[in-house]
Amino acid sequence: MDIRATGNGPDEFLILPAKPLTPPSDYTKLPAPTPGGSNLTDLNPTADAMAALGGRDSGGIPAADGALITAASRNGVDPEVRTTLAAEDAKFRKRQSRMTSLKLFPVDRYGQAYRRQAINPFKVDEEYRRAGVGTPSSPPEAQQK
Repeated sequence: MDIRATGNGPDEFLILPAKPLTPPSDYTKLPAPTPGGSNLTDLNPTADAMAALGGRDSGGIPAADGALITAASRNGVDPEVRTTLAAEDAKFRKRQSRMTSLKLFPVDRYGQAYRRQAINPFKVDEEYRRAGVGTPSSPPEAQQK
């Protein structure tokens, strides 16, 4: 789970190919340039995925999700929530790794920091089965390790 870059080269997952260029049908009716705007060859993964799945991008929050958004934002919305959470997570992981900083072999630092908060799926599965809740079958614990 250590996903840090190991070298100084480019990250191949950040390189996206552009859409192919296509000539316009009529060169006399070209749209006006939009400095700083987008063009037809720019990638838009969200809209492309929606089109591939047969939908369309409405550009806003669907009406069906209005009640969910209202309930989730009833106490206000912090515009810096991602920055705040990232800083708190880094602080927590640093505090958790003080005693585990020296390792001879690569380890999952994220897993180490959050090991006490991890859910044991086999324990939860067993608790649900004892309560009479129908659960799908899961592989034996020995096969998961």
